[in-house]
Parts: sequence; C-alpha cells; structure tokens
Amino acid sequence: MFWILIKGGPIMIPIILGSILGLAIIIEKLWLFYRTRINVQDFTSDIFALLRARDFKSALELCSRNGQNPVAVTFKAGLEKMNLPIGEVEKVLERVGNSQVKSLEKHIGGLISVIGIEPLMGFLGTITGLIKAFMAWEKAGSSVTVSALASGIYEAMITTAAGLSVAVPYYLICNFIISRTKYMSYELNDSSMQLAEVLSEMKSKE
Repeated sequence: MFWILIKGGPIMIPIILGSILGLAIIIEKLWLFYRTRINVQDFTSDIFALLRARDFKSALELCSRNGQNPVAVTFKAGLEKMNLPIGEVEKVLERVGNSQVKSLEKHIGGLISVIGIEPLMGFLGTITGLIKAFMAWEKAGSSVTVSALASGIYEAMITTAAGLSVAVPYYLICNFIISRTKYMSYELNDSSMQLAEVLSEMKSKE
C-alpha cells in the first residue's frame, strides 16, 4: 500500500489529508448520534405525564438524565422558564432549539467539501501524471519505452482511484448523516411545539 501511495506522487498528500479530515468528521457525527440517542416519543410522553401531574421536579430530573439529547436540552430550558408567559417560553424553546440544530449541523459543510474536492484532486493527479508521461515520451523520442511512461501513468491512475475511493463511501455516509440530522431537527421542532401546547393548556387551567 505504501508503495502505491508513493507511486501516486505529491497529489496523494492532499488526498490523504482530506480523507483523514473527512473520517474525523464522520466519526464525530456518528458518535454524536450514538451518545444522544433516546426514544423521543417515550421521553416526551413521560415528560407530559409528569407535567400534567404537576411533578415539575421529576420532569426536570428526567431532562437532566438525558441531557445530551437536543430534545431533552430544549425541554429543560423551557421548563426552567415555564413561569414566564407562554409567548416568552416559546421564544426560549425556539432559541435553544435553533442552537441545538446548529450543533447537529456542525462540520457537515466540511464533509461535503471533502467529498467534492477528493475526486477533483484525483483528476488533477491524472492530468499531472499524463503530463509527466508525455514529457518522458518527448524526451525519449522514438526510443520511448513502457518503463519510461510508467511513472506518469501510475500517478494518473492511482490518484484518480484514490480520490474516488474516498469520495464514494463518504458520499453515502454523508447522505445518512444529513438525513439523520434532518430527522432529529424535525423531532426537536415537533416536540417543542407539543411542549408549548401542554404548558399553554396548563396555564389556562390555573
């Protein structure tokens, strides 16, 4: 493998660095999804049941126990301000919710950039490799041999393969990350609206 990377020439350096950066982002996002995972439907049902039972302390404790999940973080912020007018509570939910969505979307743009640049770097390596091969051909003239052209052709093929080998799987994983982020954002928005409705209902009965 090391021999193949050497044959790929200097263009392999940014390709490798890009793949490392992309992998770091993927690991970070997948770890985020893992550590924030909860059954949102069960969580919100439990919270609403506690609120209707006027057990606000237990509701806040439940939010704290799931403190890394965006829905739990947003709910906790809303419950801590539940004594304010419902309009103010909604603003708190919206502000904290937007902050959580930004955290979910963090670094996705960087991963998309890596996916776009990797095949371009591979194609650049193809061009530089072919230029190298033609320069060797020009220098050797009619006595050109396959071995004289091999270095440039190696560079052209290896860089293209490397760029695409990084971009294709990263593209598939990125689509999963984006779809998961959108779904979590939808859950957060829908749950926040339900919480506002429950709090409004409670205030109207006071």
